[in-house]
Amino acid sequence: MIHGYKCDDDGRLIAAEPLPDNLQLLVWVDMVDPSPLEEATVEQQLGLNVPTKEEMDEIEISSRLYSDQDAAFMTVILPAQSEGDDPEMLPVSFVLAAHRLITVRYHDPRAFQTFPVRAGKVAMGCETGEGVLLALLETIVDRLADILERAGRDIDGISRGVFKRRSAKPTQTKDFQAVLETIGQKGDLVSKIRDSLATLDRLTGFLSQVTLQRKSAKEARDRVKTLSRDVRSLSDHASFLSQKITFLLDATLGMISIEQNAIIKIFSVAAVVFLPPTLIASVYGMNFQHMPELSWPFGYPLAIGLMIISAIVPYLYFMRRGWL
Repeated sequence: MIHGYKCDDDGRLIAAEPLPDNLQLLVWVDMVDPSPLEEATVEQQLGLNVPTKEEMDEIEISSRLYSDQDAAFMTVILPAQSEGDDPEMLPVSFVLAAHRLITVRYHDPRAFQTFPVRAGKVAMGCETGEGVLLALLETIVDRLADILERAGRDIDGISRGVFKRRSAKPTQTKDFQAVLETIGQKGDLVSKIRDSLATLDRLTGFLSQVTLQRKSAKEARDRVKTLSRDVRSLSDHASFLSQKITFLLDATLGMISIEQNAIIKIFSVAAVVFLPPTLIASVYGMNFQHMPELSWPFGYPLAIGLMIISAIVPYLYFMRRGWL
């Protein structure tokens, strides 16, 4: 599928519906899961080689950031379906050729949904493909910032849950299991966003060189520098969240150890408390012929009393020492 966009006299982006036969009239050509026929059409009319899905999946920088004749090819990893903790991470290619932008993607990041709507209402400098690229990248960075902000709020909520004052009743293991699963999901999300920001950081560095070679306006070069600073600040924030997640993971495992120790302490105290009564019962349970207490009228109550007293004394001692 191919989406085409033109720019009106006021600098707003307008969807070209239906798609014109001459793609040269468009300022932005957005290719979504293109078919071989659509790829051939774009290549023939715009005179460039559209990156294939296999080429976009290459991890080498030379395969993701390069120039071919007068066109600059840039590929980054972007998240889609990022409302949850398991976004779909796939590459998106940006091709800056002449005065138009061509994008190639096989998923639907949120920025590609919100940007055309916003650019259709507000002039965002989309008169050229370079302007469309800069405005689209700014929207992408804003979207990644929103994802990190949401992840930060969720991590703060997990932190409050882990460190809140607990009752004397031991916490069930399944509660901590749910916390560990949530921490793992947040860690995976932040890790994926960090990977995306790393590719964007390389893209902004490459784009800065492209704007110098194309002798772009100073405003465009300044926007690229601002994008680069924003991406690096988000990368630092993602690193901070990653460290916080690691701390929460260690803290949760420590809490689990504390809860397990509390349970073991209960069994240990119970064993010590019942050890003296067991000893007394064992002594009076021996079948010797000459045991004076066996002929006493109050021998049985005496044995029972000794067992009760021997159980109470260790318990009171533990209480006084603060071990319970």
